[in-house]
Amino acid sequence: MRIVYLHGFASGPTSGKAQYFRRCFARQGVELEIPNLVEGDFEKLTITGQLQVIERVARGEPVALMGSSMGGYLAALYASQHPEVTRLVLMAPAFYFSERWETGPWKETGRLEVFHYAENRNRYVEWSLMEDALKHNPAPDFEQPALIFHGANDTVVPAAYSEEFAAGHPNVRLRLLQSDHQLTDMTDVMWAEVSEFLRHRQL
Repeated sequence: MRIVYLHGFASGPTSGKAQYFRRCFARQGVELEIPNLVEGDFEKLTITGQLQVIERVARGEPVALMGSSMGGYLAALYASQHPEVTRLVLMAPAFYFSERWETGPWKETGRLEVFHYAENRNRYVEWSLMEDALKHNPAPDFEQPALIFHGANDTVVPAAYSEEFAAGHPNVRLRLLQSDHQLTDMTDVMWAEVSEFLRHRQL
């Protein structure tokens, strides 16, 4: 079984969670694939562009997707369009991304300065990210079995979004954890459940 991990916004393949899960899977003899969704052009990042990266990596084959924050949203969006995706593990998925970020100075100036965690420096991202995001479903509907982890104290993506999503999708199991958006203090807890979830064909 192929497993692909999708990193979050202003992050990258070297993120702490991505590398933690890579080590865990490696101990089971499984390679965790972690593509760079930005492809060297963070300033012109778009949802469509990141979906194209996932499509190239997946190659139309059965894959399980893991995703953190925006990566979780991308995993859900991709799975809604690709039935060959087998299962999903979403960590604080950024549902309603476009609706939560639509207003403010970003639109007026055309670009937004953010801290890029993978590069450890500030970077700019263009408003075209939002223009493109508005073309996509903010809470994509997929039928594959999914496990969602969300921090009850998440101030970046409120846990209520995942609660609402899970309530309307019997194929989704939601785990609310006493943590924040990063969930970095819950990696061991998540791994125990992820390992079990991905070993079985049914929820």
